[in-house]
Parts: sequence; structure tokens; C-alpha cells
Amino acid sequence: MSNKALFAKRRDGRVAALQFLFAWSLNRPANLADDLAIFFTNLEAVDAKPREHYAFGEEIIHGVIEHCDEIDGRIRGLAQNWDFDRIAKIDLAILRIAIFEMIHRTDIPPVVSINEAIDLSKLFSNADAKRFINGILDKLKDHVGRDARKVT
Repeated sequence: MSNKALFAKRRDGRVAALQFLFAWSLNRPANLADDLAIFFTNLEAVDAKPREHYAFGEEIIHGVIEHCDEIDGRIRGLAQNWDFDRIAKIDLAILRIAIFEMIHRTDIPPVVSINEAIDLSKLFSNADAKRFINGILDKLKDHVGRDARKVT
């Protein structure tokens, strides 16, 4: 697979993860597996891409949910002068994805996760969100313990 194709597939995965995690933050399902099956069936009907196309996104979904307390703790620590409960749910979902990648996905350089988060905020949030998201993720970048531009 070419780098361009991999990039497009990962972008689609991040968008799917963002959509699911936004909904999840508003109404947590009783059965995650069933909810994911319904979500990906609906996505396949709309996009005509099989669930396997979104495997990266599904990995992100599971990772964010598994590490949500840790991720939210980092957001609370980095979002100085912001009440956590007042962060827009879409911005929170974007931050959760990027922070999960920065901490737990060493195959993705942190600067890539930051750039992808900013791009998602431009597509799905308001004009001010990109500065807020960039500010939090830029602070985290200096504390992840690895080169921000390289995979490990």
C-alpha cells in the first residue's frame, strides 16, 4: 500500500473514530460490541467501504475507551483555566484520539497526531477549536518522552 493510500485509510479511520467517540461521550452503550457493529454497518451503507477499511479507527476507538480515565486526566492537567465539563464534546473526542495516539501508538509521530487533530477540528468544530486543541497537544508533545517527529 502506498503512503498516500495508507494516509487516506488512516484519515478515514480517524473520522470514523471521531464520530463514534463523539456519540459514545453523549450516550455510552450497554454493549460496546453491538454498538460498534451497528455503527460500522451504517457506515458501510453510506461509504460503501467494508469494516476492514476502518480497522485503524476501530483500534483507536478501543484504545481511547480502554485508556479514557488516563487520557482525561492528562486533558485536565493540560487544560489550565478550563473546566473539563465545559470542553465541547467534539473537541474532547478529538483530543482523546490525538492523546491516545501520542501516548500509546509509537508507530505514529506525535506531530502527525497533532496535525491530524487540527485538521479534524477544522472539519468538525468551530474556528477557535484548532488553537485550543493545538495548545493542549503541543504541551503534551514535550512530555511524551520521545522525538515528536519520529516513530519508535
